[in-house]
Amino acid sequence: MPNPSIKRDIVRRPLCQTLATMSILEQFQNWYKLQCDGVWEHSHGISIESCDNPGWWVKINIAGTSLQNFVFTEISEGVDEKRFAIGYKWLSCHIENDIWHGAGDETKLERILEIFLTWANANGG
Repeated sequence: MPNPSIKRDIVRRPLCQTLATMSILEQFQNWYKLQCDGVWEHSHGISIESCDNPGWWVKINIAGTSLQNFVFTEISEGVDEKRFAIGYKWLSCHIENDIWHGAGDETKLERILEIFLTWANANGG
């Protein structure tokens, strides 16, 4: 059960105004903050890791969020059918077992977060 004593200090502004003035990282932090209800963050969460391709791997557990039942159309650029990089520039985003996965080369972290946020915002997340 959500903890009603947790307060959110988010300023309520029109969504289009808020998103236009917030950086990708600020938007991502805000999305995370909105999920934290005293329960979700204890058994679900987010991880951002470097990987040896080189690149980034973002994992976002969407179980228990408003996004859990929405379809995400897989994105694959420069990867094979098993989602392994086949070149220097690559990107792969998909959902598996209620975890949104975004991975890409060392230049793609911001794009990965932007792809997630675009999908989340389009689906009321």
